[in-house]
Amino acid sequence: MSEWETVIGLEVHVELATNTKLFSHAPNRFGDEPNTNVTPVCLGLPGSLPVLNRRAVELAMTIGIALGCEIQPSVFHRKNYFYPDMPKDYQVSQYDQPICINGSLDLPNGTRIGIERAHLEEDAGKTTHLGGEDGRIHGASEALVDYNRAGVPLLEVVSRPDIRSAEDARAYVEELRAILVATGASEARLEEGSMRVDANVSVRPVGSEELRTRCEIKNLNSLRSLQRAIKYEADRHIAMYEGEEAPRQETRHWSEEGKTHTLRSKEEANDYRYFPEPDLVLLDPDSDWIQRISAGMPELPADQRARLLSVAEINMETAATVVNRGLSPLVFAAIAAGADPERAITHAVQNLAIDGASGLDANHFAELIQMEQSGALTATQTKQVLTEMVDSGVDPSSIAETHGFEAMDSDELEILVDRAISENPEAWTKFCDGEDKVQGVIVGAVMKATKGQADGKAINSILQQRRG
Repeated sequence: MSEWETVIGLEVHVELATNTKLFSHAPNRFGDEPNTNVTPVCLGLPGSLPVLNRRAVELAMTIGIALGCEIQPSVFHRKNYFYPDMPKDYQVSQYDQPICINGSLDLPNGTRIGIERAHLEEDAGKTTHLGGEDGRIHGASEALVDYNRAGVPLLEVVSRPDIRSAEDARAYVEELRAILVATGASEARLEEGSMRVDANVSVRPVGSEELRTRCEIKNLNSLRSLQRAIKYEADRHIAMYEGEEAPRQETRHWSEEGKTHTLRSKEEANDYRYFPEPDLVLLDPDSDWIQRISAGMPELPADQRARLLSVAEINMETAATVVNRGLSPLVFAAIAAGADPERAITHAVQNLAIDGASGLDANHFAELIQMEQSGALTATQTKQVLTEMVDSGVDPSSIAETHGFEAMDSDELEILVDRAISENPEAWTKFCDGEDKVQGVIVGAVMKATKGQADGKAINSILQQRRG
């Protein structure tokens, strides 16, 4: 047993799914030409004034309610600092009076993580450094700035330091992302930057309650990086303490070579010279507004997992995979349309980890599963048809007809199996002697002869009959 305990708190920055930015009418849209989605407000031009986006406030309250937070009156502040991608030289954020406080998030394993706060703020633009290492400023020869992201509405969700392992940190981010997707509050795409994670990591002796010096690892953009960075940083702290040194509080950068590096000394609140934003008034949602948001809440991930477990004999990990991919609405709708629950879930886990899967027509999905179970399509054909359904939106019968897919005649299949047996006598002898693993040799020969169109289950059934 380790003599050290890891203490982790996460700050998750979430871009809200609004049509426009937090304080201007500029489009909130990813992937457009650089510096096209801007207004005088985005660029901080003299005389421009912010107007708060009502939809962003509603989405912030939606997330807060889903996390069991109190919704309270809040104040916007100016957080002063110079960055080339923040043209005003300050960020409008919420400091000591955030909109959401005192919530919690339950992991699938039952662990409860406290939520300190969730506050609204505007995002900065994006700087791309050229010629340096890992896109960092050190060693770069030039930099490009894109202000399209400047002013995009963010909600920063700050956990309490309740997380004790890299695995639970990952589960926390996965659960939070599932909540964001289920509520429609954000696309929460780590790979696109619409969800970014900062991890605060420290260690302490097992049994201690003290909070030792922490280091913040910035902008972790994948779950794998999150886990690796936390484990590396915890081991670094332990090695320092055991070497009679102590880490200093600082912000660090994670590189995919597997290490964290000093980025800058950690700023404190007084470094930012916070003061109330003079161009915005107190944000004070009334009880009727909050109740309307509460009444419109969708089914949350924990409830979706429970419902999946109630309709099929699956484990929690499988249920969590379906929910985390945002596929539970599709699965439930397909089941309602007559699909076998376990087959629908199996396809969601094994064959639908692809873009556009959540938009699949549930009736078409149910029809495909029925075709598969009736024997009209083999497992291989079903997978191919499913992929084309996601790409085209066409119904499975039409796709199967286009490809000439049809169930293979049982007599024809038996002939092909017998031929495969005669061509692989050694494998057949071992199979008859009880070595089941060589069965794949004969099955593979039949699949090759049919170009993958035979039904694997039917082949196995014939082989078992032949073996007696």
